[in-house]
Amino acid sequence: MSESDSFISEVTEEVRREKLYRTLRRYGWLIALAVIVIVGGAAWHEWSKARARAAAAANGDALRAALETADPAARAEALAALDAGPSAVVARIAQAGALLEAGDRPGAAAILEAVAADGGAPEPYRALAALQRVMALGPDLPPSERLGALDALAADGAPYRLLALEQRALLRLESGDAAAALSDLETIVAAPDAPEGLRGRAGQLIVAAGGVQPGAGDPAPSGG
Repeated sequence: MSESDSFISEVTEEVRREKLYRTLRRYGWLIALAVIVIVGGAAWHEWSKARARAAAAANGDALRAALETADPAARAEALAALDAGPSAVVARIAQAGALLEAGDRPGAAAILEAVAADGGAPEPYRALAALQRVMALGPDLPPSERLGALDALAADGAPYRLLALEQRALLRLESGDAAAALSDLETIVAAPDAPEGLRGRAGQLIVAAGGVQPGAGDPAPSGG
């Protein structure tokens, strides 16, 4: 390389460095700000996740402590304090159960009615609260209201359909409609996902209502 080429190369490199320094002096604060935003955002995200985990753990501990309270009235009071956080709807349903255990059916029914009407609560919890309210009030509810609630809860795809069918069968037996009750009970027995205990109760009710439990009429195997 000639001295001229070397000189040009050095000048070109110097110009590049000068342009870089000018750019850094002009826009360096933007680069620093971008770094601060990125690092700060990541730190905030991690802090928020840690805070949410800590809050969820504290809420779960409080719910567990409340549920372990032996006296139902005191348990209901402890659960009533858990009115926020991810366990709030569970605490409200458990509070209603504690009030029922303490003999306060109207108080329990009011809480369950509020949960069932809470559009922000997950559907399975709302359905559970509606079913428990019907069961808690029982004959205190007008038959038409009771049947209407159970019809909705026993619809295809409902979370607690089989339990609602059992309650509707009991209501129909009370009102003397044995044929409709037997239809509900036979649906329970035939359901592949019916728990064994529920299927057994339904079979017993079928017999009590004058029906024949499915499978009971099959011929006994011969001795060969």
